[in-house]
Amino acid sequence: MKANLVKHVKIHNAEKPFTCLEIHTGEKPFSCADCGKSFGMKSNLIKHQRIHTGEKPFPCQECGRCFASRSNLVNHERIHTGEKPFTCSYCGKGFITSSDLFRHQKTHTESKPFVCTECGDCFISKSILVIHQKTHTLDEPL
Repeated sequence: MKANLVKHVKIHNAEKPFTCLEIHTGEKPFSCADCGKSFGMKSNLIKHQRIHTGEKPFPCQECGRCFASRSNLVNHERIHTGEKPFTCSYCGKGFITSSDLFRHQKTHTESKPFVCTECGDCFISKSILVIHQKTHTLDEPL
């Protein structure tokens, strides 16, 4: 659209036709009525509220499974297409999400920043540490 192009050109001319979003100020004026968590953008509050409502308005056209966010749907659809756009620079293995790639790459660098306070064992992710920590509580008497 020509109107969008005109606005875009103004950016290059040092004009500022848009008001700054509140995300830059750190201000979080949008609060969840259920839990009180605050957000800088109304759209993020709306996405968050789906946690409380259970709403999942994004269905997979392939299998019917529904998701609370479009990004989760996109990641899921890669299971059906086989697309793995995130590639490990160490071994070439592909991953569906950037977080899966990041977690995998730690296995190459042997970075294990998550330390168990009970025994000192180290882990590549917080989720693995949490699972490990449960083994310490299983040995405690009731």
